[in-house]
Amino acid sequence: MAKSFPLLSLILLAALTGCGSGDDSQNSVSILNVSYDPTRELYRDVNERFAAEWRRNAGQTLTIKQSHGGSGSQARAVIDGLEADVVTLALAYDIDSIQRKGKRLGANWQTRFPHASSPYTSTIVFLVRTGNPKNIRDWPDLVRPGIEVVTPNPKTSGGARWNYLAAWGAELHRQLGGDWSKLDDPAAADEVQAAQEAAEKFVAAIYAHAPVLDSGARGSTNTFVQRGIGDVLLSWENEALLAVHALGPDKVEIVVPPVSILAQPPVAVV
Repeated sequence: MAKSFPLLSLILLAALTGCGSGDDSQNSVSILNVSYDPTRELYRDVNERFAAEWRRNAGQTLTIKQSHGGSGSQARAVIDGLEADVVTLALAYDIDSIQRKGKRLGANWQTRFPHASSPYTSTIVFLVRTGNPKNIRDWPDLVRPGIEVVTPNPKTSGGARWNYLAAWGAELHRQLGGDWSKLDDPAAADEVQAAQEAAEKFVAAIYAHAPVLDSGARGSTNTFVQRGIGDVLLSWENEALLAVHALGPDKVEIVVPPVSILAQPPVAVV
């Protein structure tokens, strides 16, 4: 969080400026951060630190309210009128939807802050029962007979879409023999097309192994660790680390697949 705090602070400062909190006659001010599912702990810490700094420097009591849920669902809530001051969602597509359909921010929103308005990165990992009893090491293991995969619903969850893209990319990488340059090689067009079709079938096979699709990443974590459903959870790395910390390494462990995806969740002032 040390690297992300300066940019997240800049976002909150911009939101406060936009809502007119610079008026010293106000003793208190509040803003709403509409975020995706597994960021509760992150923003609890960020908000506490930022509110303390704001109190020292501006002399105001700052309350930062939080709303959490599947990233797609949260975007729709803002489009439908939820009065967010800041959106911190799982992927740029959801903030683009707010821009296009809600007309709540400019088309250049991603250029307003450093790093394309992505204050931190993550990746997708596997969370398994301790000892990895099903020996799940790589993406093809997810579609072995009898394996149950827990992942959220990509219709509502940003994390689920990263899971989807990570699985697609891993299978595409395997089909192309690890040679990404073929994607830009006209001579390999037929091979790439076949690889894309294989990746699509592979992702469909993963969902055929999913007994339940929760609306968000935190719900899927609860399904896996509390309800005991599934052999493997496809998870944000930070969410998997939180589960290991909360339950202990005698309950669950993390498997990092050989190929995954660089997830760059963005933020914007609305």
